[in-house]
Amino acid sequence: MAIEFHEITKCDLKNPILITGFPGLGLVGTISASYLVEKLNMELLGYITGTDFPPLAAVHDYTPSFPARMYISKKHNLIVLLSEFIIPLSAIYDFSNKIVEFSKEKGVSKIISLGGISIKGEQDSVYVIASSKKLVKELVKNKMVKLIKEGATTGVTGVLLAHGAATKFPVVSLLAEARPEYMDPKAASMVLSVLKDFADLTFDTRELDKEAKMIQDKMKGVISDAKISHEHYKKEERKDLGPMYR
Repeated sequence: MAIEFHEITKCDLKNPILITGFPGLGLVGTISASYLVEKLNMELLGYITGTDFPPLAAVHDYTPSFPARMYISKKHNLIVLLSEFIIPLSAIYDFSNKIVEFSKEKGVSKIISLGGISIKGEQDSVYVIASSKKLVKELVKNKMVKLIKEGATTGVTGVLLAHGAATKFPVVSLLAEARPEYMDPKAASMVLSVLKDFADLTFDTRELDKEAKMIQDKMKGVISDAKISHEHYKKEERKDLGPMYR
């Protein structure tokens, strides 16, 4: 399985933070990473190819590009790595190892993965898994953050966390409560709010919040319409059954 990182821009940052975002629950990882790239005016660093990656081009603003890409910000000393497709199971270990190699080569200070987790109550929390207790202590200062004591996390992020814990390399996973049934910009806004505080970044998430409100209102309308249709169907069904079954 051949995975290659193709750099088209020189990367001469000193101890940058690497942020990763992959599709998952509510597409939180990809949405938040893409939003970060846009708001911080990051420059395309390069792209990633793999023999097991799907053969497709992502088209944005009329321009085709590889769906797995890297961006750089010299101003913020930041690298963002994102994918617009789910990493195939057969590629996860090789891709994770390549990210580790890339991180060592670039002198990355820490890896922060952004993603989603199933809602456990009200949508108000961001959960965290970190490769060391020192990182956990830094993160729990944020009131939105909750710890995961027992459980499992999968995919590239899971492999990176396990590697970080084994080798004492700083790796953090930020998981916002997200709705699995549709794209969730509110969860992306939540995870970015924690990231801003932890990584000392400055940008606003108002556009995501506005988009979240629009989607929420739309979904309320869809649910309402569905209930009305269901009630109408039940009434018609009872008519067909005759008086004995009413």
